[in-house]
Amino acid sequence: MNKLLTGALIVAAALMVMGCDNTSEKGGGGGNDTFRIAVPATAADVNQGEVVTVRVTLERGAAFKQPVKLEVKAPAGVDVEPNDATVQPGDKGDVQLKITVAKEVALGEHKIFVKGTPDQGEPTQTEFRIIVRAK
Repeated sequence: MNKLLTGALIVAAALMVMGCDNTSEKGGGGGNDTFRIAVPATAADVNQGEVVTVRVTLERGAAFKQPVKLEVKAPAGVDVEPNDATVQPGDKGDVQLKITVAKEVALGEHKIFVKGTPDQGEPTQTEFRIIVRAK
């Protein structure tokens, strides 16, 4: 394979990975009786005093048929609604989080944690980032 084609394939693969969601470790039981939480791979930009919406997705294994309670923890001055939600077995699995950043929140990167707890089995968690900028 020529070097130019090889380089192009490497760049294309890197771009595909960068666009993907970050996904938690498996929670729930074993085999196909598991779930994961997917959050954005790139940080969401938000200005002080403004609001941004971020999608969190519950990805179910074929045999996972339980409700999962999602709990969201954010730093002081960052309000997330809903900060808890239950995704039922028949639901699509997408939860839209409305993130409101207070005017006095420090500029820079902040982490928001999402934990999923099933009725039975192991919980799992992941995190995503927001970057707070001056308005």
